[in-house]
Amino acid sequence: METRVASATKEVIIGGGRPTVLIGERINPTGKKRLAEALRAGDLSVAREEAIAQVAAGADILDVNVGATGVDEIDMLPRAVEAVAEVVDVPLCIDSRKVKALAAALAVCPGRPIVNSVTGEESSLNEVLPLVKQHNLPVVGLTLDEKGIPAEAAARVEIAYRIVERAEALGIPREDVIIDCLTLSLGANVQAGLATLEATRRVRDELGVNQTQGCSNISHGLPNRPVLTGAYLALAIEAGLTCPTVDVAQVRPAVRSADLILGRDNYAMRFIAAFREAQKAAEEAQA
Repeated sequence: METRVASATKEVIIGGGRPTVLIGERINPTGKKRLAEALRAGDLSVAREEAIAQVAAGADILDVNVGATGVDEIDMLPRAVEAVAEVVDVPLCIDSRKVKALAAALAVCPGRPIVNSVTGEESSLNEVLPLVKQHNLPVVGLTLDEKGIPAEAAARVEIAYRIVERAEALGIPREDVIIDCLTLSLGANVQAGLATLEATRRVRDELGVNQTQGCSNISHGLPNRPVLTGAYLALAIEAGLTCPTVDVAQVRPAVRSADLILGRDNYAMRFIAAFREAQKAAEEAQA
């Protein structure tokens, strides 16, 4: 199943047996003091810097989130979308739980972005899906509802079904629903990864939709985070994850390796090209 997104001039196709699409996570003030302070001051220079750096690192799509204490998302999210679109030409994933902020950002966003996100909550389904339908866009569906994030895979899959069915009932095609089975920290629960992987496999096998996850969450609170996140990513990609939301610079080698092992990189061309790029960058840094 293919999900098509686009910037002003560039299309990205997710799924259909293609190599993994990388969504850059770093334009998000959660845990990023410098970005949060800049947004509160109305300064978008840090967001622009992050956009340029992530695309240089290999991001195919950029998530844009301005949710921080003291930030008016309805005002700031469209400004951030415009600022990012001015400096990079990749599709965007517009990220907010506030419907009015999403609507304001969609009004100025070029191309065909992803709406991030709807949940299994009735209020979210009733408010976000009509906006998605109005603009004919893909949407991320988070597998949580009024009770929170279920611990069990089966309950997350049930919510995924609910989101897909409600979207289709409004005329949103299944290929435009991207499910997020929600990665949780192993530091809090060592079984968390297994539950998400099981849900990911079931969503792939039963619903066939594309899937994203904020994979950095798996290593939150633990040491050696890039290695742990990379290992989880390889397992999740095999299970059905097609467009993870990640710190691209840290995990791109793991993703390229997984794609090669899974037969999605003919003649290892992408893997070798990524290695040569990294090698060249290291040599230039030493010069």
